Amino acid sequence: MQDSFSEKRVASSELDIDPNRSAVLVVDMLNDFFKDEGAMVLEGGDVLYEPIERLNKTARSLGMPVFWLNQTLYPKDKLFEKRVVHCLEGTWGADLVEDLTFSEDDTIIAKRRYSGFFQTDLDLHLRERDIRHVIVTGVVTNICVRSTVNDAFFLGYDVYVPHEGVMATSPQLQESHLYDIDTHYGTVLDMDGLLKALESSAEKA
Repeated sequence: MQDSFSEKRVASSELDIDPNRSAVLVVDMLNDFFKDEGAMVLEGGDVLYEPIERLNKTARSLGMPVFWLNQTLYPKDKLFEKRVVHCLEGTWGADLVEDLTFSEDDTIIAKRRYSGFFQTDLDLHLRERDIRHVIVTGVVTNICVRSTVNDAFFLGYDVYVPHEGVMATSPQLQESHLYDIDTHYGTVLDMDGLLKALESSAEKA
C-alpha cells in the first residue's frame, strides 16, 4: 500500500557533514545482546562489528568524539515488567563486546531507558562540543536505536544512520523503521557514502 502521507517530502540536499561538528553514538553493543551466554541475543548481530569498527576508526582519525550508549539496569527496574532481566549494572552482560575497540578518549553514557538521551547528560556533552550532527549505530533499530534517533531529532540534531551499522529484531522491522527514520527523523545511507562524505568535508576544511 502506498504511503501517500509520508511521500510529502522535501528533496534531499547534497550530503555535507562537518566532522568538526559531528559525533558517533554507538547503542548497546553489549555482551547480553551478542554473546551466546547473553540474556537476549540478537541472532547474526556480529555482522555489525566490522562496519561499526570502521566508522569509529575513521571518526577518531578525524577528531570526532565516540559515545557508547550502554543499557545499565537494576534488579527492580520497570523494564523488567516487559523483558527478561538483562544488562544489570556491574555484570558481564552489561559490558561492551570485546570485538569492538574502546578508546580512552571515548565516553560511556549509562542509560536506564531505551533512548540514550532520556535523563542522561548526553545532550550536555554534545552541546559542550558544539556538535550538530550525530551518527547513530548499534542495536536494536526498532527499540533503542529508534528511541535515540527520535530524541536526537527532537533536540535539533541532524541524524544519520548507516544501514549496515544497525540491526532490528527482524528484517521486516529493519525495513519499516529505517523507512520511518529516513522519512521523518533523519538520513539513512550506506556506510561507504557516509565515510566518503566525512573525509571529503575534512579535506575542504
